[in-house]
Amino acid sequence: QVQLVESGGGLAQAGGSLRLTCAASGRTVSPYYMGWFRQAPGKDREFVASIFISDNTAAHADSVKSRFIISRDNDKNMLYLQMDRLKSEDTAVYYCAAGWKYKVEASPQRQDKYDFWGRGTQVTVSS
Repeated sequence: QVQLVESGGGLAQAGGSLRLTCAASGRTVSPYYMGWFRQAPGKDREFVASIFISDNTAAHADSVKSRFIISRDNDKNMLYLQMDRLKSEDTAVYYCAAGWKYKVEASPQRQDKYDFWGRGTQVTVSS
């Protein structure tokens, strides 16, 4: 079992930055793919970014490429999402997720491949 707790959300102005953090506990996250997803009001939850903890293989959704960067700190069991040049359409609840490599690696953008989820942190971007 892995417990995930997100933090770092809040209110930002368009063009500004926020850094989300996901603290993992329960066991080491090195065998896992980890990802960020988001859900805007009235919309389905969507993929934002993913990273394989052991070799740093990362992927980002087209909508956030060049603006968001996913990273991790294995020693601290932490996952991060640096969000720059924020837009109003980035407003959403952001969720951290973890899943076994063998399940996730072929389709890291698919949320049904992840087994563990945090409760989310709200990000609101004002225009």
